[in-house]
Amino acid sequence: MKIAIFGAGGVGGYFGAKLAASGADVTFVARGGHLAAMKADGLKVESALGNLRAHPVKASDDPGAIGVADALLMTVKLYDLESAAEAAKPLVGPETVVIGFQNGVEAADVLAARFGKDAVAGGIVYIMAEIAKPGTIGHMGTMAKMILGSLPDTRRDSLKALIGACRKAGFDFEESADVRVGIWSKLAMLAPLSGLTTLTRLTIGPLRENAETRALLKAAAVEVAAVARARGVPLPSDAADAALAKLDTFPAQMGSSMLHDIQRGARLELKWLSGAVARLGQAAGVATPVHGFIASALAPYADGAPKT
Repeated sequence: MKIAIFGAGGVGGYFGAKLAASGADVTFVARGGHLAAMKADGLKVESALGNLRAHPVKASDDPGAIGVADALLMTVKLYDLESAAEAAKPLVGPETVVIGFQNGVEAADVLAARFGKDAVAGGIVYIMAEIAKPGTIGHMGTMAKMILGSLPDTRRDSLKALIGACRKAGFDFEESADVRVGIWSKLAMLAPLSGLTTLTRLTIGPLRENAETRALLKAAAVEVAAVARARGVPLPSDAADAALAKLDTFPAQMGSSMLHDIQRGARLELKWLSGAVARLGQAAGVATPVHGFIASALAPYADGAPKT
């Protein structure tokens, strides 16, 4: 099958390189110096799980030159998803399955508005990776998992072929019977982690060791679970405890991508994390005071470092 990956950063670059190295027909949509390095010397991954180099790799900054794919993996940041989906239209045909791997819970809605609900499946990744230098993906730690599954309206047989390709690639992979549960379970962990590390400028270690901030982490996870259930997603009764237990497994020095973004004055995914919990909670009649405060307190930084 033909797989197009729109975005060759940490997520797209890591999993795309693994797929390409296993023999899958992968084409990356990339740009700038990263694209030039990939064309010249392939795509490298530096990881504690094992280094690899996919060479040669197919990559272009012109989706129209790539043509229709069987599967389109969208791995850009959520704030770039709408414009990327518009640019990706030449990659999508009547049998293409489209999957977003963005943080938050609204990527599928954005993609369905562009390509139709029947074309969109659900995807989740757990990984800390980034472009270490042009042509090279740096993977931090040993967590690198992908989860795929149909959404209620998915009608694309090509999803089965993509699942087969992911299993062959050899990375940690799971097919989900209800991927919505996985998407919201991740948010129950990620929104508290991102919001509170960014708000306090601390890594997870001090936050989970302090009784008061640990209680905030738990309260934030409880809010996410309540919103999910109000929206008809059957999260288990221990979802908040499971989110906190997951946070306890992370290295003490681990922060979040949003913490890194605020430290370098970059745009934040706030609107789609704590902001989304507060907004969706209000629409569902669920109180979300922790996420509401996080979203309000960080609002001046949402579009980058405020001008003084």
